[in-house]
Amino acid sequence: MKYIGAHVSAAGGVENAPVRAHEIGATAFALFTKNQRQWRAKPLTEASIELFKSRCADYGYGAGQILPHDSYLINLGHPDIDKRQQSLDAFIDELQRCQQLGIDRLNFHPGSHLRILSETECLARIADSINFALAQTQGVIAVLENTAGQGSNLGYRHEQLAEIIDRVEDKDRIGVCLDTCHAYSAGYDLKQDCSGFIDDFIRVVGLRYLKGMHLNDSKAKLGQRLDRHHSLGQGEIGWLPFQQLMQDPRLDGIPFILETIQPEIWPQEIAQLKAFSVA
Repeated sequence: MKYIGAHVSAAGGVENAPVRAHEIGATAFALFTKNQRQWRAKPLTEASIELFKSRCADYGYGAGQILPHDSYLINLGHPDIDKRQQSLDAFIDELQRCQQLGIDRLNFHPGSHLRILSETECLARIADSINFALAQTQGVIAVLENTAGQGSNLGYRHEQLAEIIDRVEDKDRIGVCLDTCHAYSAGYDLKQDCSGFIDDFIRVVGLRYLKGMHLNDSKAKLGQRLDRHHSLGQGEIGWLPFQQLMQDPRLDGIPFILETIQPEIWPQEIAQLKAFSVA
């Protein structure tokens, strides 16, 4: 079974996210548990936590159908020790928020070397940060998101994701979210060989680590290494690979999350993906 949804707003409180997901016909959803562009946020209240849990239960959202995203400010591979610690503190806080909400996974971008560290050094720092954060928390899987490789961002090759995972001590609490736009822009030709893209991920990283996917078309061309999302079928990738993903039984049981650029058509995109999944 495919769980299909979108990254919905948590404005007014995290408890509003499951309502908004239900309104667009989603069977999965993503959210920010705090303002994604600020380092600090007020703690979640008991009232918000309980209402979030009760609404998820009311609308049928289990823990494995929710894929929150952490702050865009966090860089677990930062070359500066103080800024890396700031990122690590924020990351731990986000893991703890997921733990409070009963969510079992947190999606995050691996990190950037800022053209100061070598790639290997940065990947090692990211893994060390993950190990430290997981030791301070319980139950929540740290889910690496592949990147487009824009700037000095790492995680745009399956081999880089595998190198981080290899260094993580608790293999049960590390995973990957594959973003289709990022993958295409990084050079994986989903348009011509979507199944081959998944095959390569399984060979290099391993299917056991796939904990979600972001479904986005791409404004950027193949291998351009720019993070530019587009609505499904309107970009360089086209509809066919998304149909193929929906019909790939290897990908059952994980959340598929839209981050496309027109929220007003999310209900139509979700309905089309659902239709593909049962065709």
